[in-house]
Amino acid sequence: QVQLVESGGGLVQAGGSLRLSCAASGRTFSSGGTGWFRQAPGKEREFVAAISWSGGDTRYADAVKGRFTISRDNAKNAVYLQMNSLNSEDTAVYYCAAAKTYYGSDWRWYDYWGQGTQVTVSS
Repeated sequence: QVQLVESGGGLVQAGGSLRLSCAASGRTFSSGGTGWFRQAPGKEREFVAAISWSGGDTRYADAVKGRFTISRDNAKNAVYLQMNSLNSEDTAVYYCAAAKTYYGSDWRWYDYWGQGTQVTVSS
């Protein structure tokens, strides 16, 4: 079993930056990927970014490409999401998720989820 805990959310002005962290405990990350997803009120959960277990491959949603960067430190069992040039459309609860073997953007294939961290961007 893997437990994931997100941190780093908060209130930021448009144009600002935040760095989210996802810390894993219990069993370490498996060979699958780790992803960040978000869900705004009244909207469906959506893919933000994913990183392979080795960190050698990353994927991003078009809405965040060029602004967000996902990275990982397997020695620390941690995954990060650096978010720059934030705008009001980025306001959501952000979730970290880990997969046993899957790597990609489909949230249905992820096995472990954190409790989420709120990101609010004021305009």
